[in-house]
Amino acid sequence: MAEHLLEVHNLSVDFHTAYGTVHAVRNVSWHLDKSETLAILGESGSGKSVSAAAIMNLIDIPPGEIASGEIRFNGLNLLKMGAEDRREINGRKIAMIFQDPLSHLNPVYPVGWQIAEMMTTHGMSGTKARGQAFELMQRVGIPEPETKIDAYPHQFSGGQRQRLMIAMALALKPDILIADEPTTALDVTVQAQILALLEELQAETGMGMLLITHDLGVVAEVADRVVVMNAGEIVETGSAHQVYRNPVHHYTKKLIGAVPGSGEMAEPKSSRIEPILEVYNLSKHFGSFVALDGATLTVSPGETVAIVGESGSGKTTLARTLLRLDQATSGEALYHGRDLVTMPPAELFELRREIQMVFQDPAQSLNPRMSVFKIISEAFAIHPEILPRAKWRDRVRQLLDQVGLEAGHMHRYPHQFSGGQRQRIAIARALALEPKLIVCDEAVSALDVSIQAQVMDLLSQLQQDLGLSYLFIAHDLPLVRDFAHRVVVMQAGRIVEQGTVAQIFDNPREDYTRSLMAASLSPDPEIQAERRRARQVLEGATA
Repeated sequence: MAEHLLEVHNLSVDFHTAYGTVHAVRNVSWHLDKSETLAILGESGSGKSVSAAAIMNLIDIPPGEIASGEIRFNGLNLLKMGAEDRREINGRKIAMIFQDPLSHLNPVYPVGWQIAEMMTTHGMSGTKARGQAFELMQRVGIPEPETKIDAYPHQFSGGQRQRLMIAMALALKPDILIADEPTTALDVTVQAQILALLEELQAETGMGMLLITHDLGVVAEVADRVVVMNAGEIVETGSAHQVYRNPVHHYTKKLIGAVPGSGEMAEPKSSRIEPILEVYNLSKHFGSFVALDGATLTVSPGETVAIVGESGSGKTTLARTLLRLDQATSGEALYHGRDLVTMPPAELFELRREIQMVFQDPAQSLNPRMSVFKIISEAFAIHPEILPRAKWRDRVRQLLDQVGLEAGHMHRYPHQFSGGQRQRIAIARALALEPKLIVCDEAVSALDVSIQAQVMDLLSQLQQDLGLSYLFIAHDLPLVRDFAHRVVVMQAGRIVEQGTVAQIFDNPREDYTRSLMAASLSPDPEIQAERRRARQVLEGATA
């Protein structure tokens, strides 16, 4: 009998590139037992996902190479097995949930067919596999599975797509489930539902779960033990409680110190200040669907107003309607007294200089065919009256310096930067026109905690230096607590509550706001255990 369900011994993984060999994983050792949840914690580039890919035989060879080590499942060395033997284990015995379900679900096949394929590939009849796919969709909480079984991935929300990935992974009742960032960029309530579902399924099947994450709140919620990785190496191990309460390595301390939610709340701006933006009864209908229903709010100069709520609550629709990316159905949006909703196109074009937007995913919002210089200076080409061409290069250099990037990198392309650096480029682009109001739509949701902290420090410093106002759309409540002056809570297209950060976080009036707070994860395992109990009480009261 094997001592552990899964054992990794002295694993090293290299990638041979034109610029030399990258040692992605270096002499890593850990184990996973039945019914246990082991979290591998670290930032992008730490080697945690590469370790998981090695277990599933998903490393491209070349350029990748498993330089040394063993991976033993029930005592059998997976690295010594042939392709056919590994095929019997992958999916059947060891399954994986990937970070971005939309990238891993085939867009041209119905989701029911894709779930059934997991079973037909391993010998099950098509009829039986479809029946089990239907049952799995029910089990993971997909509404109306009798019709949704023939729907396509784009017809589901982010949380539902993640549930579909879980259904695929659990189709053959594996002994081990590898979950690679399963809740990144999900709303707090959806995240809580996904984690609760994984725990419930684990309790039923006794599977071991390997959780790859950079989120200390997720670790506190579900992990039994933690392995902390940095630069391809394990720097610390222990229980979730030990690692959080008594971290030994300086890198672990840095990660814990970068987690938002423990700083002082910002003082609210004076109500005597004339608002820069006044929104009255703003609505947006898509046919018979009401996406935004009578939103009313204000933003003052130098103020950060956060908008929180679940997916589908209307947060992004509000932002797009304010910016006239979508035309409002009714209502007013007064910017310094001028109505953005009814403003003529020529006047709106001029005003766009003062209102800019930073999108959630810079990899999608930055043109991959344009250099950083062209991305930022494009604003000057669109509004040539701002700056003569001879001064473009100096201005781009100033903007890059302002956001903490090297001016010498202005001729590089977006793919040559990290996620945090790309977001800084997006911020520099937004600053190019010297705006007064910036809309940040989930601008830091997918970043590692330390990179996130750097970007938030940058936004705070820019606000102090330039007097910027922010409309800050986010699902990360601890981040909102530290950064915002006021909070607007949205549900089903309506604003259900708004007030200062202290009012919303310390004394929420609405049950919906309280449910959001209860679903928010704390990095402290003891606090998270208390929140879990509070959430269960709240769920029981509303059942």
